[in-house]
Amino acid sequence: MPAAKIRMLADLFGDPKIKITSLWCMGANQHTEGTAMNTLIHGVHLLSGHFGTPGDAPTSLTGQPSACGTAREVGTLAHALPGGRLVAKEAHRAQCEEYWNVPAGRIDPKPGYHTVKMFESWSTPKAEPGGNIHTIWVQVTNPGQTLPNRPKLLDPGVEDPDKFLIVSEVYPTATTEVADLVLPSSMWVEKNGVFGNSERRTQQWFRMVMPPGDARDDCWQTIAVARELFDRGVEGMKDKDGEFLFRVNDEEGREVPVWDWRRYYDVNVDRALFEEYRQFTRMKHKDLAPYDEYVKSRGMRWPVVEQKDGTWRETKFRFSGFDDPYVKEGQEFDFYHSTTGDGRAQIWFRQYVAPPEVPDDEYPLWLCTGRVLEHWHSGTMTRRVPQLSRAMPQAYVEVHRDDAARFNIANGELVRLTTRRGVLDLPAWIDGRGAPPPGTVFVPFFDERLLINMLTLDAHDPFSKQPDFKKCAVRLGKVPAAVADGAKP
Repeated sequence: MPAAKIRMLADLFGDPKIKITSLWCMGANQHTEGTAMNTLIHGVHLLSGHFGTPGDAPTSLTGQPSACGTAREVGTLAHALPGGRLVAKEAHRAQCEEYWNVPAGRIDPKPGYHTVKMFESWSTPKAEPGGNIHTIWVQVTNPGQTLPNRPKLLDPGVEDPDKFLIVSEVYPTATTEVADLVLPSSMWVEKNGVFGNSERRTQQWFRMVMPPGDARDDCWQTIAVARELFDRGVEGMKDKDGEFLFRVNDEEGREVPVWDWRRYYDVNVDRALFEEYRQFTRMKHKDLAPYDEYVKSRGMRWPVVEQKDGTWRETKFRFSGFDDPYVKEGQEFDFYHSTTGDGRAQIWFRQYVAPPEVPDDEYPLWLCTGRVLEHWHSGTMTRRVPQLSRAMPQAYVEVHRDDAARFNIANGELVRLTTRRGVLDLPAWIDGRGAPPPGTVFVPFFDERLLINMLTLDAHDPFSKQPDFKKCAVRLGKVPAAVADGAKP
């Protein structure tokens, strides 16, 4: 990065008369120092005053597939509990046990495995240390295509007869291809649902069309399996009164057997689960309105607070005194729930940490992976749209013209990428639209026929546990003539 550009950016942040909104996707997150990068971006905004007013904000563009709502907010991460609570905190566990009416001590105080660790355990033989996970149930993701270093994290478990992989899916994917059991699932338009997005917006919708064939809601699948476990006497599926943990009643207070698909839509299961969750949101002032308020609106951003006239008001600018009802009277900003206890923002300074792998004489280039305009993530849906598939039919490797000349590569020529983990042959696109700088090549990961994640490393951020998909060392070379001659266009 030229020093002149850094100075230019500093001059912009130093000007209080302009507005600055910083936007980033996974490019800042998918590094071993991704958390550090995020805190530094926020720190620049906080130190310069470009924060918390219209037009001034650091904004991470994540959460489009409800990563915020169905992962962070409701506490399905391995170390988390609903509403900002933590597994490691005894008081938080006790609150959840009370809300769920389960015996004290039911929640294990030790956090579970993060994704990379979970698949490491699943791919380790059960007789070896660390091989204690024997079954994984995958919903709403495609790890067969998106896990880093797949030969290490997935394939050994697939080949192990003692390991079992269940996948709830709508379409055939790289994961269903290796699954032991596939459960056909409904798409979002084929079921009721609630989304929570990165702008703190909660949205509700009703089923629009019936799912085809035997496809079922993934929420129902979870409840049905839980009920089967309950019927088999598994204690974890019982509350402290011995009742089924996921009991749903009708308006007369009678239990509805929602585990029976024929009865699942006799009552609004979403409303029951959402209203149970609402009570968790008060602790960190992530307050949600009643379910029926979301039915009437096009979504509201939390905290949503009831007004004197009985209406519910969303918060557009959290922590800002002109908009957030939880900011102390007279305060311009109030970062309530700050761990320092003084309502002030925390700014983290991060030292440079070297990448886990860097180019060398054997692997002289950087490999970066990511998305393309036409295809979302692994292309499970977008590759089935004819127009999108025609516009971007397959994966490729983008190469800077200086590197193409250095390695004697022509545009469109099939070239071989080699890392310490694998080999992949791809057509070269010289000076493509991603415009990678000299010394860097870029490969999209949407193409399940050309799995670039066979080559990526599984090193991950120590805080977020996000794998480093954005950089590893790679070698670029000619494809052997016998292979190139037999390659399909």
